[in-house]
Amino acid sequence: MTQLAFSTNAYTRFELPAAIRRIDEHGYDGVELLADRPHAYLPAFDERDWQALASALDETGIDVSNVNANTVTGYYDDAPPSAFFDPTIVTADDDDRAWRIEYTRRAIDLAEAVDAPAVCVATGRPLPGNPPEQAMEYLLDSLEAITEYAEPTDVSVGIEFEPGLLVECTDEVLALIDDVGSDSLGVNLDLGHAAVYGEDPAESIRKCAGHITGVHLEDIAGGRRGKHYHLIPGHGGLEFAPMFEALDDIGYDGFATLELYTYPDAPDEAAAEAYEFLEPYLD
Repeated sequence: MTQLAFSTNAYTRFELPAAIRRIDEHGYDGVELLADRPHAYLPAFDERDWQALASALDETGIDVSNVNANTVTGYYDDAPPSAFFDPTIVTADDDDRAWRIEYTRRAIDLAEAVDAPAVCVATGRPLPGNPPEQAMEYLLDSLEAITEYAEPTDVSVGIEFEPGLLVECTDEVLALIDDVGSDSLGVNLDLGHAAVYGEDPAESIRKCAGHITGVHLEDIAGGRRGKHYHLIPGHGGLEFAPMFEALDDIGYDGFATLELYTYPDAPDEAAAEAYEFLEPYLD
C-alpha cells in the first residue's frame, strides 16, 4: 500500500529538525529531505547538523522517503527564490558539472545514512551554447558516474522529469533509463509534472511500472496542461483517485511525497489539509 510522505521543502522558514518534527505531527509516514539550503546543503552539512538530523529521526521514528537533490541554491551566495537547478548534470562547464556529480554522490551518502530508498535529481535545462544533443551526451556521462557510485548501495537514483527541462516527460525518462542501462536508475515520478506536460498521470504511472523510485504529489491549477504551480490537493484540477488506483494496480508500495514548496508561509496548514484530503485514497 502506498504511504504518504511530505517534503521539507515546504518548511524553508524552519531548520531541518523542526521541519521533520512538524511533518511527523501531521501523521505522515515519511519525510523527504531537501538536500539544499536551508536544510541539508551538503558541502556545509557538518557534524552538528548530522547529529541534529539523527536525533529528530530517532525521536519521531519517521522514515525518510527520499533525498531531494533537484536544486542547489546553496551554490550561490544570493540565489533568488526560484528553482535553481544549475549547475546541473548537463552543464557545459566541465568543473561545474563535475561539482554537481560529486554533489549527487554526497546525496546518495546522505540517503544511505538515513535509510532512504532513493535520491532524486533533475536534468536541468540546456542553456545557451549547450544544445540539447550535446547536453544529452553530458547527461549520459554524468549518470554513468552517478549510477556506478549508487550500484553498491541500496539507494536508487530517480530522474525527475519536468516540462522545460532536458528530460521533460514520461517517454523521455524511460528512454533515458534504457540508454543508461543501470539497475540503480529509475524515475522519481512527479505526477503534477506529467499533467502539466499534457499526460494522463495514471497512465504515466502504468508506463513507469518497475522503474519508480518515488512519487511526488501536488495539485495543478487547470489540471492537465495547466500552469506549473504546486497546489494543495483539492485546490486544482487533478483527479487523485485514478492515480492511487494506478499505483495499486502496479503494486507500488513506496512513498507518495507531497511537494508543496509553494506554501512556505503556511506549511503546517498545507501539510494538514493535504493529509486530510488524501488519506481516504489510501484505503
